[in-house]
Amino acid sequence: MFFLFFVVLGINAQDKGELVPLKNVIIEIEQQHHASFNYIEENVVGIKVIPPKESLSLEQKLEYLSKKTNLSFENIGNKFINIYKKDNEPQIVCGYIFSSADNKPIANANVNTSSKTQAVTNSNGYFEFKKEDATVFVISHIGFITKRITAVNSDAKNCLKILLEPEVTELAEIKTNAILASGISKNKDGSFEIKPKKFGILPGLIEPDALQAMQQIPGVNSIDESVSSINVRGGTHDQNLFLWNGIRMYQTGHFFGLISVFNPNLAHTISIYKNGSSAFYGESVSSVVSISSTPETAEKNTFSAGINMINADVYAKYNLSKKSYIEISARKSITDFVETPTYKEYFDKIFQNTTITDFSQNQNVDYRSDKKFGFYDATLKFGQKIGSKDLIVLDLITIKDNLEVFQSAEGNNIYRSENNILRQQNYGGNLSWKRNWNSFNTTKINVYNSAYELLANQKTTNANQIAIQENTVNNNGINLENNHIINSKFSFNDGYQFNEIGVTNLEDVTNPDFYRKVKDVLRTHALILEGKYNDTISRIYFKAGTRINYIEKFKKYIVEPRIQFSYGFNKSLNLELLGELKSQNSQQIIDLQKDYFGIEKRRWIVSNNTTIPIQKSRQLSLNLFYKKNDWLLDIENFYKKVTGITTSSQGFQNQLEFVKTTGDYEVWGTEILVQKKMNHFLTWLSYTYNHNNYHFSNYEYPIFPNNFELMHTVSWAGMYEKNNFKIALGTKLSSGRPNTLPNTSQIDASNPVLVYNKPNDTNLNIFSQVNLSSTYKWETEKGIQFKLGISILNILNKKNEISEYYRISSLTNSIEEVETFALQRTPNLSFRVSF
Repeated sequence: MFFLFFVVLGINAQDKGELVPLKNVIIEIEQQHHASFNYIEENVVGIKVIPPKESLSLEQKLEYLSKKTNLSFENIGNKFINIYKKDNEPQIVCGYIFSSADNKPIANANVNTSSKTQAVTNSNGYFEFKKEDATVFVISHIGFITKRITAVNSDAKNCLKILLEPEVTELAEIKTNAILASGISKNKDGSFEIKPKKFGILPGLIEPDALQAMQQIPGVNSIDESVSSINVRGGTHDQNLFLWNGIRMYQTGHFFGLISVFNPNLAHTISIYKNGSSAFYGESVSSVVSISSTPETAEKNTFSAGINMINADVYAKYNLSKKSYIEISARKSITDFVETPTYKEYFDKIFQNTTITDFSQNQNVDYRSDKKFGFYDATLKFGQKIGSKDLIVLDLITIKDNLEVFQSAEGNNIYRSENNILRQQNYGGNLSWKRNWNSFNTTKINVYNSAYELLANQKTTNANQIAIQENTVNNNGINLENNHIINSKFSFNDGYQFNEIGVTNLEDVTNPDFYRKVKDVLRTHALILEGKYNDTISRIYFKAGTRINYIEKFKKYIVEPRIQFSYGFNKSLNLELLGELKSQNSQQIIDLQKDYFGIEKRRWIVSNNTTIPIQKSRQLSLNLFYKKNDWLLDIENFYKKVTGITTSSQGFQNQLEFVKTTGDYEVWGTEILVQKKMNHFLTWLSYTYNHNNYHFSNYEYPIFPNNFELMHTVSWAGMYEKNNFKIALGTKLSSGRPNTLPNTSQIDASNPVLVYNKPNDTNLNIFSQVNLSSTYKWETEKGIQFKLGISILNILNKKNEISEYYRISSLTNSIEEVETFALQRTPNLSFRVSF
């Protein structure tokens, strides 16, 4: 009886209830029934009611509240509920505003009446105002066409549903039109974006090769005419971050740098950052090249195949269902079957002055060489949508180059032969999951792995020696990224990244016996926070972020802030400020110039935080961009400093070749681009000035020019595109790279030993090249497209010297000059079919 007394007491207390603010009751109902209430604040403030029982349905709760208050509750599909005063029902005009493109509600839209009454839509796209103010009103929002509405016979119980059309022409103005060529644009964050499917034509290119095309951008060069040695503002190739669908690529070139490993017929978007990259990009102190092959929109099934004078490839995309698709590509060299003129020019350029051709130095011997070279790459992508919010994508890539050379020579009754193998390959995989929680919040998680191997196996019968060299990299990690949209102007991202990199270097030599195997592993963690403000009305774009790295092995924190700021004085003139601090734990070094046959002599290593420091960079640039009446002027001044570099990573072939020390380089300069478009004709002229110096404080000459300094570079191109015909002619001139001469006055002719002048105290001759390319496309009645292309590199057949060094000849015991030259006149022809 005592227990029942308290039970009954509790029931009575619950029935009696307590008065609570109506607003609190509304919040509880929203949470219980996943609905949204729309109301004017003054209509509900001060009202208190006893909460309805939780067991009631939504309709019963609304009926209960309507009886207890002087309010009406309009239930729209159990999702939206409008609240208004009963005696004001005929005086209210209300509505919901949606986008006609995706039927999503439009928040913060402005609703203006003729009586200057203004309302703003909430997150559900809802608005209301008193009908006595006006029956005609105007709705406006950035990115949508302004709409005029007449509220005929509308009342509070019959809210309008209004669709706004996207203002497509206004959106197209956000990005700058073609820069350098159609399909290349510049974003507000300072990055360049290439859309291969919209790519026009550039001199010397008949395919939208990402790494070849980026060398047309002012400030981007290749000191030795190779996509495996791209120098951005004086940096080395390994200081660039190359990503393919989130996978870091350690091999970027086929044919040892003359062809990009990225299939040009596959990529959908290529983003290139010279400065001001996102805080989500780490492990680089120079540029970022991010290649994404994920289609932005659903596409129909496609297939294409093509061939040129170096390789053949196929590409296919097939929609397995409305929510899943598969995409594959494969490319293979045709050098196994035929040696074209293009292949011969490439081969002569790559293997000059390497151990592959060293036998032929002595003209008194009978020299023979049989070479077998080939490469291939393949990719696979699978995408699966799960419901309306989730997307899972799997990416796989494999790349391989293989060279086999059998050499023999007979002279003075001595027979020598070598059987050499050089293999380079890169495998990668990435599994990503993306979820759209709602219109304002998105999460993306991806797990990736990249494995790289460089292997050389050399045999010499005269010395009965076998030498094996191997460099392997295993890189894996996980990325988490969240995107939050606060409103139409402000958003921010946050995330976490874990990265593990293991590098192994092996050397195994017989006669004399030598064995060395070194493996190093580094694990890093990174926290990222990034915010973006974009106001298209005031023409202000501001993005700032920071990346906090923690390196487990060294117990070291590194903070890397990034900034992107853009201000438009008007529609034609824009000012841009970019800045970043970045770091890098891995790099490529050269132990000996003849390693890996002198072809791919660089090997990857990781920092030990002492003799091999962590590389750090800081960079700032100021850009002025003007575009009007089809004229374009882009002027960018920059300053960049990279610390923690080693002499081994800079490719010295002078007195510093065997000097082990650390230092930095400092570069500043100006990049200018002038462009004019006239109907179907586009022409541009660019000029780059770079002043780039090394600083090695512990060396005899602490300051001298950087090996990768090209002080002056001038490029011009003219392109004509009409209908399906395209043609481009262009030329490039640059200062010769720095060079070190021997001091002949200090060399004993009878017993020569190399003695050099001050490092890089002179330059090679000016580099100049004229290139041509043209394509033509046609289509049959059945929708099959054909494309024919032709290109000629170095039309004038100019002999350009790209490097020079000195050595003591073993044959004559004298000092000889060794020169390396760029490609001679090189034709190429391509044919492609698509449907």
